[in-house]
Amino acid sequence: MESDLVSEHLPFIRIYKDGRVERLTGTENHPNINHTSSVSKDVVYSREHNLSRPSKNKLSLLIYIHGGGWIIESPFSLIYHNYVTDVIKSANCLAVSIQYHRAPEHPVPASYEDSWSAVQWMFSYCDGSGPEEWINEHANFGRVFIGGESAGANMTHHMAMRAGKEKLDPKIKGIAVVHPAFWGTDPVDEHDVQDRDMRSGIGGLWEKVVSPNSVNGTDDPLFNVVGSDSDLSGLGCEKVLVAVAGKDVFVRQGLGYAAKLKKSGWKGDVEVVEEEEEGHVFHLQNPDSENASKFFERFVEFITNG
Repeated sequence: MESDLVSEHLPFIRIYKDGRVERLTGTENHPNINHTSSVSKDVVYSREHNLSRPSKNKLSLLIYIHGGGWIIESPFSLIYHNYVTDVIKSANCLAVSIQYHRAPEHPVPASYEDSWSAVQWMFSYCDGSGPEEWINEHANFGRVFIGGESAGANMTHHMAMRAGKEKLDPKIKGIAVVHPAFWGTDPVDEHDVQDRDMRSGIGGLWEKVVSPNSVNGTDDPLFNVVGSDSDLSGLGCEKVLVAVAGKDVFVRQGLGYAAKLKKSGWKGDVEVVEEEEEGHVFHLQNPDSENASKFFERFVEFITNG
């Protein structure tokens, strides 16, 4: 009943008194289809948490972390299944798309811990003796990339930070941070969103649904990467591709992230790609558009030539 509604966060989710969660979007899964030029397989990487991911074959390894505001979508969603499959075919790479527990049933930091567990699981194959023979045969651990968009871009950054802190070996070759969902109570510059209602609305979703137990609320260092005093110099990869969209609410956060990284003392290379007339995750929403195709080519190039 409508009277049992506790909170509503459109267009994503409704939460009810009995604990039921109604996801309003991002629930459609791709049917199990065999592709002529790619192979997909689901493998449980954490039996304790019953997590899995689909995959493919050959050369460089892309670990992909999907977006969806930490609350919707999965690697099996139509939009991500198709995108990662297209990357696999074009980049001729092995791809691992991570399934993580989502809020509000599993609030942050569950999704970060799940993602790190998947990264560790993949790197446990470095010596070529893992239980999945196709990984032993095809994964090149000298060319590992992590990428994601929106919430997945946020987590991609934090996976690289943790890789640096824990001295993951071999080192991650590069990360692709696409339209990253970084935020804070205050704007990062004069061009960032100034409207207090909009800022509190985005922050409120984090505080009430995604990470209700966070002591710092919207300024949790997991969320407020750019505006905080966090040190990025220990980022554990060799290069970073930062992609932003001019009409995206997170555009100044993405640009601020790239600038902060360049000033941090980190020794790697940063490249920024901007589509001024596009919005948040336009490349997924309208993948056949000219700008989406252009970005796709750059993303594939990042993996193949980086």
